[in-house]
Amino acid sequence: MTETLPGAAVLTKHVGRAMFITLNRPEALNALDQPMCIAIHAALYASLGDGEVDRVVIQGAGERAFCAGGDVVGLYHTGRSGSPEWPSFFHDEYRMNQAIAVYSDDYVALLDGVTMGGGVGLSIHGRYRVATERTLVAMPETGIGLIPDVGGTHALPRLPGEIGTWLGLAGARLKGADCLYAGIATHFIPSDRLPLLRDLLATSEESVAQILDTLSADPGPSQLEALRDAIDFHFAHDSVEAIQASLAEGDDWARAQHEAIARMSPTSLKLTLRALRMGESATIEAALRTEYRIVCAIRDGRDFYEGVRALLIDKDRNPMWSPATLAEVDEDLLDSYFREPAGGDLTFE
Repeated sequence: MTETLPGAAVLTKHVGRAMFITLNRPEALNALDQPMCIAIHAALYASLGDGEVDRVVIQGAGERAFCAGGDVVGLYHTGRSGSPEWPSFFHDEYRMNQAIAVYSDDYVALLDGVTMGGGVGLSIHGRYRVATERTLVAMPETGIGLIPDVGGTHALPRLPGEIGTWLGLAGARLKGADCLYAGIATHFIPSDRLPLLRDLLATSEESVAQILDTLSADPGPSQLEALRDAIDFHFAHDSVEAIQASLAEGDDWARAQHEAIARMSPTSLKLTLRALRMGESATIEAALRTEYRIVCAIRDGRDFYEGVRALLIDKDRNPMWSPATLAEVDEDLLDSYFREPAGGDLTFE
């Protein structure tokens, strides 16, 4: 297998039984761009053709992040220019997500640090996901006029109860113990054991499951577990308005969630809830196809550009959403986001 040279945005290295994929943009919290998605996808296929490799380990460079998501500022500029790079990026990212979901060998994602958006897509579909005490997971897309994509509309509904609905709408952040409780992580291993984990994954004759089980530790209590009943109660409704009404009548925690959701794009909130409910019974391919339709339509809207401007460019944190209220986002508007794009649907040939 060809290994990449130091300095590349995605590094691949074959060591023993393992092929290590390292996201190598620590200065950008290992955020994904299109060439990185293509490189990761290619590395997965290459590993399957290497008889000496029976596991892939994906990790982020540095100690701050596994992957903080996609390069949304780059998308902001390509989208505003009308560049075909917008649909092309999502096409390649989503095909990479699907490849992870169907990858036949063991796939181990080390969620050491910030793991958001595209980083969740790089990990949650794989067989093993390792959290540490530095893990911070979120799907914050409704705050920038997007949806929790990268297969999130397939994965989130499969978390216990309504945890996925809460994460997708409110953009809530979870630490390591909470990720383990929610099933986002399959194991919790302290960060100081990661060097040993990497060594064993490369050299040990034990199975990946045995290695992970041996090195796993107790992450301590999950705050999420104590919130589970409230999450399931408030977020079981099938409209954002009903969820918000329920939260507004709740306790301090519930009202805080109501306030957080009220700051999000009304259009993104409604798109997200519909896509999550559709995703409950969808295959990963169908969910990604729906997400592709939505993001292609988002390019021609306003909220994404306004959300990125407010959060990451001007940083005034005061987005002016349009439509501005949930009531103004009617079913006809929502339906328009679920139609086949002019350039055709996402395929997986």
